[in-house]
Amino acid sequence: MFPSWFHILSAASLLLGAACALLLSIQVIRHPQHMTVMNIVWPVSALFGTVLIVWAYFRYGRLATMEAHHHAKMRGERPPNMTQTPFAVMVGKGALHCGSGCMLGDVAAEWLAFLVPGVAVWFGWHSLFAEKMYAVWMLDFVFAYVLGIVFQYYAIVPMRGLSPREGLIAAIKADTASLIAWQVGMYGFMAFVQFYLYPHLAGRPAPVNSVEFWFAMQLAMVAGFLTSYPVNWWLVSAGIKERM
Repeated sequence: MFPSWFHILSAASLLLGAACALLLSIQVIRHPQHMTVMNIVWPVSALFGTVLIVWAYFRYGRLATMEAHHHAKMRGERPPNMTQTPFAVMVGKGALHCGSGCMLGDVAAEWLAFLVPGVAVWFGWHSLFAEKMYAVWMLDFVFAYVLGIVFQYYAIVPMRGLSPREGLIAAIKADTASLIAWQVGMYGFMAFVQFYLYPHLAGRPAPVNSVEFWFAMQLAMVAGFLTSYPVNWWLVSAGIKERM
């Protein structure tokens, strides 16, 4: 059983993430982003990045609203997000763009496998993996990859004016390496927590329907951001991913 203090810490962290996501949801409704998919990226990223994502939004995200783009266009200037955002922050936004799709896919897959355990069997539980978590990771990857491609498609196509086929190819190129790097960090951290830390702390891994599991997932998403950041630096530098 988890200590009371850790249960409270986990719940508080999740509530903070929810409050930050709600705040940014209100912001993007009132001030929509020029790149439509970022209206999803910012609130979803706040679920795990909490106050740091809120700070990043108010410092740099507001530079990329439709209002900001409109005012710049009226003055014959480049959009402020392209002139006032450091390259390192652009890379971070690119990583969050990928990571938000990963997070939504992982959350959906984890709950699906929890509520319908037979789904994990389809992805190798008992046949390929004795441990259910490995099979669920396979499902996580599929969900995250599909959503990641969708997010990239709706970022790249409007900016480059590509056809659907060209857009899909470009989205695959832009998202595959970034998503794999993100999932490596996320899986590695969850493996450490579920196979080592939690058994030592509570005598068992945390079940999906516990705040401790999702607290670990919050931190795992941060780990995913860190492992995907260098890959996104290369992708953005090479022009494979758009500067945001």
